Amino acid sequence: MRLLFGVLILAVILGYLVGGRLKNVERLRLRWWGLALVGLAMQLIPVSDKGVAVGLLIASYPVLMAFAIANVRLAGFALILIGLALNLTVISANQGMPVTEHALDASGQGSLLQDLIQHGGAKHFLAKPDDTVLLQLGDVIPLGDPVNQVVSAGDIVVYAGVVWLIVAAMRGRPLLIAPKSREAEATQA
Repeated sequence: MRLLFGVLILAVILGYLVGGRLKNVERLRLRWWGLALVGLAMQLIPVSDKGVAVGLLIASYPVLMAFAIANVRLAGFALILIGLALNLTVISANQGMPVTEHALDASGQGSLLQDLIQHGGAKHFLAKPDDTVLLQLGDVIPLGDPVNQVVSAGDIVVYAGVVWLIVAAMRGRPLLIAPKSREAEATQA
């Protein structure tokens, strides 16, 4: 959670540095925003059964990706879509998100490491280099103090997309592709 707040704060600071205003974000219109809520809720449902937990996790990604596709003409959403696809790929290939022992230690999450070793995780599992597929896409990037979290390449790409979206919205320029006006459509016909 600290990482998400840090990313949002960074985006707002960058937005101000490039002349943006936070009030401009109010004008941002996201299509099918309810899909984002549903997809995130699917990931946060506390389930102890590993099969159900991984099934919900995998099923959440097409929902989140549909939200990203619906908004792909906005700044950052292409990156968000790519990051989601990267995470879906590694999770689907391994039936859960692999996390390395080194990344957990380096991020200051030694207690979580012991918990994964003893009990396993519902959505994450301790990676074994011999039988983990696409490990480089897993949770292998440690972020130490003050964040103390492990992230994947897909997470970084998603967060970069979120920063781009917020900065562009603060500048009042979130659209990558301007919608055609009715007059332009009429002259082309």
